[in-house]
Amino acid sequence: MSVSIDPATRMGPVRLTVADLDRACAFYARALGLSDLGAEGGIARMGPAGGPALVELEARPDAPPRPRRSTGLFHLALLVPDRPELARALRRVIEAGASFTGASDHLVSEALYLDDPEGNGIEIYRDRPREEWEHEGGELRMATLPLDVEGVVGEMPPGPDDGMPDGTSMGHVHLQVRDIPEAEAFWSGVLGFEPTVRGYPGALFVSAGGYHHHLGLNTWGTAGAPAPPEGARGLSRVEVVVPGAAELDRIEGRARAAGAAAERGEEGLRLRDPSGNPVLVRR
Repeated sequence: MSVSIDPATRMGPVRLTVADLDRACAFYARALGLSDLGAEGGIARMGPAGGPALVELEARPDAPPRPRRSTGLFHLALLVPDRPELARALRRVIEAGASFTGASDHLVSEALYLDDPEGNGIEIYRDRPREEWEHEGGELRMATLPLDVEGVVGEMPPGPDDGMPDGTSMGHVHLQVRDIPEAEAFWSGVLGFEPTVRGYPGALFVSAGGYHHHLGLNTWGTAGAPAPPEGARGLSRVEVVVPGAAELDRIEGRARAAGAAAERGEEGLRLRDPSGNPVLVRR
């Protein structure tokens, strides 16, 4: 029996374990334009000045590095409201002295890529209007083409840079997993995200509500790989935000029926995907 997550589901903040909190906070402020929204439970919260928090940074100076061949975060993806804000983000990264690792046109979106000081991948992107998205063979058309950087820069808005704008959100999260079929069994079969793109070798993209993807899942260099040691630097958890208690209850029921370890607490439902990636489902 197929299942489907509520179409209003969205991604919440990504929590990262970092060895050097001050350096990480300074990077997310200068290069990404995120504001310090204050600490909660000893965890630094970063986001647009008006909120919400999009990145949470947990300091563990003695945390070991994530092993190169292990599952975890491929990148977190910050969705800006429009192309002019993507241009502003590009300029902000350059002026902070940071380097890009890539820039791509995915047909449904335009994206910039970089790493934070501890090697966590970051995407900053803007969506094209949904009416421009195309389908072929029953699935969404996505590709990885060179970004028209000059076209993006040509839409640079005038005026001062006040940081990442209101309306910026955690558009999606891309995870490295050990096996695509078992990842699909969890993210689609248990949580209920719907597959949208299968055309990339070694990858699967899934979403709620017809979005191009809320989760990317790949085995690029991690097929059969173990999870990193507990407490290692990198992904501490990814959040999935559902619109109500009933949806949370349904997901918990499916998780328990599938034999997944599920812990329900005040924050929500704590799970791990089959590759060991920590997940919090909350409302």
